[in-house]
Amino acid sequence: MNLSCNIFIDGEFEGTINSKNDVNIGKNGKVVGELFAGRVVVNGVVNGSINASRVEIKALGKVEGQVESSELVIEAKAIFSGNSIVKQIETPKKK
Repeated sequence: MNLSCNIFIDGEFEGTINSKNDVNIGKNGKVVGELFAGRVVVNGVVNGSINASRVEIKALGKVEGQVESSELVIEAKAIFSGNSIVKQIETPKKK
């Protein structure tokens, strides 16, 4: 699924999501697959990989898989099981 807008998932989804904006997984949401987004907020469950500038796993959220991001926020009581890769933030080159 290729998107140019924000999306909120509060059901089951299997596959790949590509969005330059926000992907929010609600408390009843379950995603199995790959997420590519500007920001991902997980209140439900993600099984797979996430590649985003910022990933937030909220208190009741659960992520199993690989997370590649510049910022990873894991709240108390959240579950993260897998690998985390820190993306380097690109700074503008001086001329």
